[in-house]
Amino acid sequence: FSPQHLDDDTVSGSTWITENNVQHSLSQTTKTSRKPYCGYTQQALSKREQAEQEALLAAIEWPKPPDGKIAFRQSSDPTHSDFVIVKPSRFFKVGDQLEVLVHMKDFQGKPKQYGGDYLQARIHSPVLKAGAAGRIVDCHNGLYKIFFTLLWPGEVKVSVSLVHPSEAIQVLLRLREERPDRVYFKSSFKSGRYSETTECNVCLPGGLPVCNFTDLYTGEPWFCYKPRKLSCASRISHAKGGYLKGLLTQEESLFFQSDVNIKRPILSSGPDSVIVKPKAFTDSSSMDRAEDSTASPSGYYYEDQWRSRTHWIHNFNKSEDITECLQGKVIHLFGDSTIRQWFEYLTAFVPDLVEFNLGSPKNVGPFMSVDLKHNILLKFRCHGPPIRFSTVFSSELRYIANELDGIVGGRNTVVAITIWSHFSTFPVELYIRRLRNIRRALLRLLERSPKTVIVIRTANVQELGPEVSLFNSDWYSFQLDSVMRKMFSGIAVHFVDAWEMSMAHYLPHNLHPNEIIVKNQIDAFLSYVCPLQT
Repeated sequence: FSPQHLDDDTVSGSTWITENNVQHSLSQTTKTSRKPYCGYTQQALSKREQAEQEALLAAIEWPKPPDGKIAFRQSSDPTHSDFVIVKPSRFFKVGDQLEVLVHMKDFQGKPKQYGGDYLQARIHSPVLKAGAAGRIVDCHNGLYKIFFTLLWPGEVKVSVSLVHPSEAIQVLLRLREERPDRVYFKSSFKSGRYSETTECNVCLPGGLPVCNFTDLYTGEPWFCYKPRKLSCASRISHAKGGYLKGLLTQEESLFFQSDVNIKRPILSSGPDSVIVKPKAFTDSSSMDRAEDSTASPSGYYYEDQWRSRTHWIHNFNKSEDITECLQGKVIHLFGDSTIRQWFEYLTAFVPDLVEFNLGSPKNVGPFMSVDLKHNILLKFRCHGPPIRFSTVFSSELRYIANELDGIVGGRNTVVAITIWSHFSTFPVELYIRRLRNIRRALLRLLERSPKTVIVIRTANVQELGPEVSLFNSDWYSFQLDSVMRKMFSGIAVHFVDAWEMSMAHYLPHNLHPNEIIVKNQIDAFLSYVCPLQT
């Protein structure tokens, strides 16, 4: 990776640390305010699009701490904080609400006076392999209410954790707006035996010639610095360049400590579990249903099987069941590595579904599996840039919206999409634009072929440390996921709630959830493709 801009007229004073840890210090010579090539600041939005964008941004606005710098010892400390179950010994039966009150305190044990901490919570019964996520309400005064719906009988334990203190969220907000360059990308250009590599992004500091790779159909922005000798047309591949280091001040880095304040448990000051009695002789099948598709929680685990409260899931435990469901169908999987897991699971689990070697780079794709006997075609393709994959050939670097426009559709066509993780380092407007393009293409597809099955896989939670938090925090994912759910509500798409499925499970959080969780995602997905005939 050799930035093409190490001349005397360099623009920025940051230090780039590349994959092989070579430092390229960019001299401070010219700090002129040249306009950056920021695609997302130059969108021409219709009145309606503008209104939607403003409403979406307002909906995910996060409470800010009072003005001024907060010292570390006055920031939220999970160890000093605690929670109580409201009326823990009262009579609980299945279907009841459980309320929990969290009191946040700082490192001196003083109660916090403002909100904005990012918490996660679940109820679970380890013996039953049962679990469900909770709904958190910030009271903006250091108190948080958490609401759970009790969905199974037995002893039910409450777990609460502080993912990030409010002071850390302010840092994440600052990075999202001011440092969209903190993950950078590169492209190779080649002609004959000569090749060059330059840096690429949605947004490049100005002053140097660039190649404009903005997509002609969707208007999605993408730029690379122009190679010295080669033409822009000679681009052969895209890859991730690396992650910037040294993003935080000394004080800020105290808000991101693994054993102190990133995903640390908050303990109860009293009982941390309740006893739940079964519901009396009612129709048990209806007890856990929720009419509303935005119900909280959207489902729960029981004996390690995900039970959705919004649609019937049946378990595809035998590969023949999957074959029967998918017979005669084409399944398009679009997105990042978390939906590539679906491709891998189905290809491994179904014996007649055999991967056809397209000669694609490992983990990148595109990939294709075929079952000739049952006429099943399963395809995976990654979404367009920004994508932190290495290495995607330019000819395979395609946007989901454009790919959707190339699909005829119909009742034997299935489309599943997930797009979230690679957008967490950018301002949310960029993500809104991408979803707007995908939504438009989905509506066109449904217009010409209303029987096409379309499934969206949500984001999921992951393991976080001081580094990962700055690029891929659950808080970033949660914000994007909230936007995605709002933008796709009210159109004929189905959701697989990978978020709650990763949150409610007993296994440790992982960017690529464990196979048992993937299996449950697949069961939910296939239950949309082949609903039980009732």
